[in-house]
Amino acid sequence: MAKKSAASKSTGSESKNKQNTNTVDDSSVLRQPAEVAFAEEIEALIAADKNPRPAGWRMSPRSVLTYITGGKVGSRTILPKYVGNDRVVQIAISTLVTDRALLLIGEPGTAKSWLSEHLAAAINGDSTKVVQGTAGTTEEQIRYTWNYAMLIAHGPSHEALIKSPIYRAMEQGSLARFEEITRCASEVQDAMISLLSEKRLSIPELSTELAAAKGFSVIATANTRDRGVNDMSAALKRRFNIVVLPTPAKMETEIEIVTNRVKELSADLALQSEMPGEDAIEQIVTIFRELREGQTLDGKNKVKTPSGVLSTAEAISLLTGSMALAGNFGDGSVSPADLAAGLQGAIVRDEEKDKLVWAEYLKNVVKKRGSAWRPLYTACEDHNG
Repeated sequence: MAKKSAASKSTGSESKNKQNTNTVDDSSVLRQPAEVAFAEEIEALIAADKNPRPAGWRMSPRSVLTYITGGKVGSRTILPKYVGNDRVVQIAISTLVTDRALLLIGEPGTAKSWLSEHLAAAINGDSTKVVQGTAGTTEEQIRYTWNYAMLIAHGPSHEALIKSPIYRAMEQGSLARFEEITRCASEVQDAMISLLSEKRLSIPELSTELAAAKGFSVIATANTRDRGVNDMSAALKRRFNIVVLPTPAKMETEIEIVTNRVKELSADLALQSEMPGEDAIEQIVTIFRELREGQTLDGKNKVKTPSGVLSTAEAISLLTGSMALAGNFGDGSVSPADLAAGLQGAIVRDEEKDKLVWAEYLKNVVKKRGSAWRPLYTACEDHNG
């Protein structure tokens, strides 16, 4: 099989390590990619970095760790992007230094996509090469497809080729992200096996192949409890180093994660409301943890679990939604009624089963927690009734 053409090699070389030119630092954009939102932190880490950098990386593994877990560089404070076990992050970064792909796996809401995005932002300055796995994802979206008007008019050519995010990552020697890989059909997932093994992509229509440049790798994510997923084959799993992201082990850790993200989101969305109080955040996290784990925090009482997952991400969404309610239809201070509305929507997914579970939890647990919980209990009872 013929080697990749000189013109294509030139294009790949010129593109290597460039940031996505379509990324615009515009305050009107709803959500900036991580490399734009945290550009100052990334540039400060790059400027101060004295450690060796792997091929295709903008900063050393030690600086990537600082970017992800937080720390200091000179007089600048680097905010933590992932709060949890630092060793998990070290293993993920070390995997990407090798020729192995990385699979981040865990329950919904354990920050798999968040960590994937920030790893790509720190390492390459581009987190936008993303394949989103769905039931409708095809093998062409993983490899390449064609501009069919040009294909019909002139036949197969490099100009008619539409490159997938993984194709561009191979060409440029950078990271590609594959979100929710287990939502793809098994035969589509298996299209990754040869790419990850051989690090080459065959293009038979052009009698050529693309060899991955140094620095290429894939970060995939997969849920363990979500519905509508397809198990990965053993052959595909062997191409990945698997890192399991646990739910926060400690109550304090989850409260810290929730508080930090709610602050960031409320600033980004310019919510016209005060932050919920510490007691309110603790109450929401307590309710989520107890219903998720099927027992009260002290372990003395069993509780029924609802049909939803009640992840940390959903607690964050509930609190930002409550702030939006308070800012637009209240006095700007998050009230128990605002929290109750969010809790009802988060917990009662199955009207028949979950409503009973929630009513029983309110009666047997929340009602008995004393005066500090009384306003939230009353608001939830009113809403559930």
